[in-house]
Amino acid sequence: MTDDLTPRTWGRGARKVVVMNGWLGLSRHWQPLLAALDPQQFECAVFDYRGYGSRRAEVGTYRFDEAATDVLALADQLGWATFSLVGHSMGGMAMQKVALQAAGRVQRMLGVAPVSAAGSGMDAARRAFFESAVDDAAARQQIVHLSTGQRLTATWCQGVAADSMENRPEAMRAYLGEWAGQGFADEIAGLDLPVKVLVGEFDPGINLERARQTWLRHYPHAEIEVVPQAGHYPMQEVPAWVAARAQAWLAAG
Repeated sequence: MTDDLTPRTWGRGARKVVVMNGWLGLSRHWQPLLAALDPQQFECAVFDYRGYGSRRAEVGTYRFDEAATDVLALADQLGWATFSLVGHSMGGMAMQKVALQAAGRVQRMLGVAPVSAAGSGMDAARRAFFESAVDDAAARQQIVHLSTGQRLTATWCQGVAADSMENRPEAMRAYLGEWAGQGFADEIAGLDLPVKVLVGEFDPGINLERARQTWLRHYPHAEIEVVPQAGHYPMQEVPAWVAARAQAWLAAG
């Protein structure tokens, strides 16, 4: 990772946080949430995967192991010996690879509508639909519409989908293969970290029941909380509410 790929940070506090995007995510999607955090307590950096956002031109294997190595290199660049992790959707799965590579450096994990280490376990039809979205903005919009409970405006869903078109298709295709399969749940056995999971009230996929079946199985002491009036993108749908929960959790350690 080169110096010009270091992301802009928010805040100047002693508690360091690396934020990891979801499959359709971009760094700027976190700005409303970050703006609501106490800048005297936190310093946050939103990580871009290779092929995404500020790193769109950077090629790689587009695997979570590679992303974890890059996150640790980013923390080194920023001079962060220890830090917490926030991961949205596939970022919730990816952040666990960071913890596996350097558990001693990771203080706490917060998953926002997070895919567990077991992966999404998509059936063939759903997997094919997501694969079609790699090259089809309309399919991406439909994914956003469905995953937020079919309750938000077409304009909003279209905006999220359009933003994601900035990411390299080959990177999205490879990352999809990482989180849509069976995952690496066996690898995290014994990984003992404080974990909190936020799931949207209207998220049909990563809901309370699913989180209990996966995250609580992997981390028996994890906390799970439902985000009211949100689907799969809580940090964009209700950023101030999520910021309040994130701030309380990340400051507790």
